[in-house]
Amino acid sequence: MARNLWTRDELIVTFNLYLKLPFGQLDHRAKDVIELASIIGRTPGSVAMRLNNFAHIDPYHQQRGIRGLSGGRRQVEPIWNEFINNKAELLFESERILAEYQHKTIDQKFSAILIGTENLKGETKIREVKTRVNQSVFRQIVLANYSGKCAVTEIDIPELLIASHIIPWSKNEDERLNPQNGICLSPTFDKCFDKGFIGIDADYKIHLSGVLKEKYEKPYFEHTFKEIEGKKMNLPLKFLPGKGFLDYHFTKIFKH
Repeated sequence: MARNLWTRDELIVTFNLYLKLPFGQLDHRAKDVIELASIIGRTPGSVAMRLNNFAHIDPYHQQRGIRGLSGGRRQVEPIWNEFINNKAELLFESERILAEYQHKTIDQKFSAILIGTENLKGETKIREVKTRVNQSVFRQIVLANYSGKCAVTEIDIPELLIASHIIPWSKNEDERLNPQNGICLSPTFDKCFDKGFIGIDADYKIHLSGVLKEKYEKPYFEHTFKEIEGKKMNLPLKFLPGKGFLDYHFTKIFKH
């Protein structure tokens, strides 16, 4: 009997799920694993196996000494390398393929965030749709990476969480969608981080800018900022903030 070999499309949408799931949920009993298995016509066990194949080649897990499953390395490694070399294209392609499996167009699947693009044409529309879809996926990845909690306050209401870029979106196109360039923050701290009022050093400790420290007599300083000075941010499950990205923010954006 011929083996039912995995297609590239199946591997890509499984990698999409890998990026969105915490490591501890790469299991055949996980709801999202069961759902994807149903969509692509595979068993939950086979999807879980492929997810653990991706974990095997994930540098972060290799550093932690977690092996994952090595048997499918030759199948999954090309997908991982595509992501490393061109994150924007692979993420968008993975969502387009997933939409096809769900018998939808990409516009239908992401209708809520594509409002206003209806009248755009040609390359302008393609570029705008890709940007919005990829930003949405980046947010899903970052929130999952931080277990749906702000890295400073541990607020866990998804509607109040933002996938903050360490190196701003406008400053480095290649790293816009790198999960290691994202931190999950609540709105106040997202804005503070974006404007350089707080910084995070290479040891993941939070620092307050001089501008904030000048407000030490204000009640809001006591309630909102005093306790986080020197505190270590809550670290994510999988994609640690890149130390090079943090150094960029600390030296070029943070208001020392």
